[in-house]
Order: sequence, then C-alpha cells, then structure tokens
Amino acid sequence: MNSSPRAHRATNQETQYAVKTRPEPGARTWPAVSVVMPVLNEQRHLAEAVRGILSQEYPGELELVLAIGPSRDRTEEIARELAAGDPRVLVVANPTGRTPQGLNIAIKASQYSIIVRVDGHSLLPADYVRAAVETMEDTGADNVGGIMAAEGVTPFEQAVARAMTSKLGVGNARFHTGGEAGEVETVYLGTFRRSALERVDGYDETFVRAQDWEMNHRIRETGGRIFFTPRMRVTYRPRPNLRALAKQYFHTGRWRRVVGREHQGTLNLRYLAPPIAVVAMAAGVIAGALGFWPGWILPGGYAAAMIAGAAVEGRGLPLSAWVRLPLVFATMHVTWGVGFLTSPPRLGQPAPVKPGESVH
Repeated sequence: MNSSPRAHRATNQETQYAVKTRPEPGARTWPAVSVVMPVLNEQRHLAEAVRGILSQEYPGELELVLAIGPSRDRTEEIARELAAGDPRVLVVANPTGRTPQGLNIAIKASQYSIIVRVDGHSLLPADYVRAAVETMEDTGADNVGGIMAAEGVTPFEQAVARAMTSKLGVGNARFHTGGEAGEVETVYLGTFRRSALERVDGYDETFVRAQDWEMNHRIRETGGRIFFTPRMRVTYRPRPNLRALAKQYFHTGRWRRVVGREHQGTLNLRYLAPPIAVVAMAAGVIAGALGFWPGWILPGGYAAAMIAGAAVEGRGLPLSAWVRLPLVFATMHVTWGVGFLTSPPRLGQPAPVKPGESVH
C-alpha cells in the first residue's frame, strides 16, 4: 500500500487540520468532515457501507479513509476499486488488522477537524453526517452518537437483532434501546472533534475490544461531554450464526473487565449481572448434581425467564426467528459472563516485542 497516503493530494501542511467550509446559498456554512473506517474481512458489506457514506446528504466537504487490515477475502481489492472510482476515498494500510490501530492510522491520515467513525458492517442513513454535525454544534459536545439499530436478514440474525435492541438482551444503554437525547457515558461509533481525540492521544491500542467505551471515559475525565441523540441511527448487521455471536460476546465480556480494572469504579450492576448469573447457575447445577434438588431452581428459573422474556420481546418476529430468541438471549448473557469471569489479569497489558518480530 502507498506509504504516503496524502502524497497525491495537494494539501497545505499549515492548514491540514483546519476546518474547511463551503457556503450554502442563503444559509450557513458547513464544516468539512473526515469519515474513518477500520476494515478487516468485510467483503460482504464493504461496498454497501461505502455507498452509504459517499451518498450522504451533507452540504459540506467529505472524505473517507479506509484503514485496511490483512484480510483473507477480497476486502482490499474492493476497497481499491472504490478508491479508484471516487477521489474522496483514501486507502491506507493497517498491518495489525486491529480496530484501535486502524482507527488511529485512519485519523492520522485524515485532514479535517471533525472525525466520523464508521465500521465496515454499519450502514449510515443519508442524513447521518448532517445530524451529527448539527448535534455537535448545538450541544458543544466532544463526541455525539446515536442508535445501533441492529437489523437481521436471516431468522437467526433477526433474533439477534431483536435481542440487541431489548433491555433483556443488553440492558438499558440508550445507544442500544433508544431514548431521549442527552449526555451519556458512551455512544455507538461516534462523531468527534479532532481536538478531543488529540487531547487524549486517540484510541488506546492495547484495547482490542471496548476501545470506544474506554476512550469516551478518558474524554469525559478531561472535561469533555458525550452526547446521545436518536436522530443518528446506524443500521448494524448482527453476527450470522451462534458460534460467531458467542465469540463476540465472550470477548466483549473479557475486555469490559479490562476497562473495569483500568478505570476503577466504572463497573455497575448492568455489567456485573451476567457474571453473577453465570456463577449462580453454575452453583445451582453443582448443588443439584450433588443431590440438593433446590439447586436446579436457579438454572431452571433462568431458562424459564428467557423463554418468557422471548415470548414478550419477540412479538412481531417471524416464527422462525422467535423460536431462536431464548437461545440467543442465553448465549449473549452466558458467554459475556464467562468472558468477564475468565478475563486474564494481563489482558490489555502491552506485550513486549522481540527484536525482529512484527506486531500482529
């Protein structure tokens, strides 16, 4: 990949980070924005995601920086085709393939003062960037974001989408379940002021997961504000099968505990409920297996609660998705809890690099 991503652009070094504007007749001017997207193995969704960005109904200038990891599919080929077809698209290399490194690389290669973070499997509505900029200017927030609107195609994905947008599945975080606009701890993806990212030195690259929550915490610690608005709604494609879903939530649980260790006092009941449930059910199973029959009440009660919850939360779903919902709820809860409980103490600690060893 091109080691000098901006070499082909006539960018004045002294004004590289200035907000550029373009007048709108009879109205306001709009700041230029940089959209950054870390991408790895996104052959399935990349072209659609990029189309959603380039077709934004935004009056100001816009660029898109794709940080491409070493993918096993046609992701890089597709990215280069997209860049060749539109001068607003820039492709840079992310040798590690990891999300926080890709974000930092893309942000460094970008040129504007407002940074819009997008994922390769997220689909933006046409007014997303405009809503983000208007919300940022109205509130003065350092980061604004909206709803992670999970939508599935297959019956399994539809069940996951319903679980990911319900309080029974993921708790009461507004970026999952919606709600009124206001200040929050974190948001999905996010639109940032470059000054806020520079103030906290960007994403912590030791956080393979949970890097959004961790960085938003540091922004708030330095006096910044994180603002949620339901106007910003991003279509999210859930994992396509049970194994992928379990892996996602297992690692999310592991890394959320890392955040708790790094930033004391940030764990609340919402995060502790899954590991507590796992411990309680495991204790019940052991007690029941040893002959203390009331022990079976705990896992049995949980199973009954998931079935009853699915009966309520699954209203309106096709039957093929509805019947999968109890298993989806249980998979999300249990794997998140097991991941939290088994999170190694050294997870998230920088690993020394041996001489001559590449970092992947």
